[in-house]
Amino acid sequence: MTTLDKTLTIAVSGINNIDSPGPGIPVIRGLRESDKIRARIIGIAYENLEPGAYMHDHVDKAYKMPYPSDGVESYLERLRYIHSREHIDVLIPNFDSELFTLMKSEKILTEMGIRTFLPTLAQFEERHKANLPDYGRKYGVLVANSETLTSIADLNHIREKMEFPIVVKGKFYDAYIAYDLEQARIYFNRISAKWGLPIVVQEFIRGTEVNVIALGDGRGNTIGAVPMRKQYITDKGKAWGGITLADDTMMELTQKIMHATKWRGGMELELIRTKKDELYLIEINPRLPAWVYLAVAAGQNLPEALVRLALGEAVQPFARYDVGKMFIRYSYDMICELREFEQLSTHGEL
Repeated sequence: MTTLDKTLTIAVSGINNIDSPGPGIPVIRGLRESDKIRARIIGIAYENLEPGAYMHDHVDKAYKMPYPSDGVESYLERLRYIHSREHIDVLIPNFDSELFTLMKSEKILTEMGIRTFLPTLAQFEERHKANLPDYGRKYGVLVANSETLTSIADLNHIREKMEFPIVVKGKFYDAYIAYDLEQARIYFNRISAKWGLPIVVQEFIRGTEVNVIALGDGRGNTIGAVPMRKQYITDKGKAWGGITLADDTMMELTQKIMHATKWRGGMELELIRTKKDELYLIEINPRLPAWVYLAVAAGQNLPEALVRLALGEAVQPFARYDVGKMFIRYSYDMICELREFEQLSTHGEL
């Protein structure tokens, strides 16, 4: 039984389902399995070889987009063209690098008839890695000590402020554990060449890595939340396997942050549980993470709820989720036709 009278056209980015996967395909799987909405899926691709563009059982049509870093106008011009062809009802961006452009353009999108459900600029800015110490003090949350570096020379003074090992992080993505100054310099150069400055250097907290996926309604309510422990982690730090947990402390921390910040949209809390059973906040990702389908399988279809919130519907918080539900990622050789690759790379749509 659907709550909507028509098939929605939903545009979804992050369809690069590779070794460092975007959340797009898991989000689409949740939408496809919804019993409350019917959806036609438009895939937003930034590269010609993003697998989601060729996954025709998930994506009805795919379009190439310029990177947001190429400029707001070129990004919006392409989006206007896609909207003129497809009449997008809801846009779900799944990359951090898209969010700033789309948040600043929310009024323009609304005038176009495209709905989103994103955090505010203030919410987005205050949870940046570089701002985590202030965030922890403001909201009473344990956070790892960190320093923001704008040049490699700043690394020379890092030993005065924290002990090795340290974690070297990019402003959007990538994180490496450095055990000495030379390693730290290598990672600084590698990340800055890819993502630019600043670089964040964070205290290494020893313990077990745990995560929470959550969805806030923008009024302080937690619509859904599922805690997870990573069972297998790749060399890029990505979860390749995980299991849902029954953990009141993680849930209470999530609800505390949601209530205090009035977070709007999806969120992932990256946490470390120490031997003293303390929870340290390491990072806040301001959107649904790539393991979102685990939450769907555990009984909380957060992509569906996000779409309904974007459309202004009243959404009741999820009351429960299944504990002990696991996910295991695997690689899969998808066979495509050269003509499809040529069509996407030449015409920008498939």
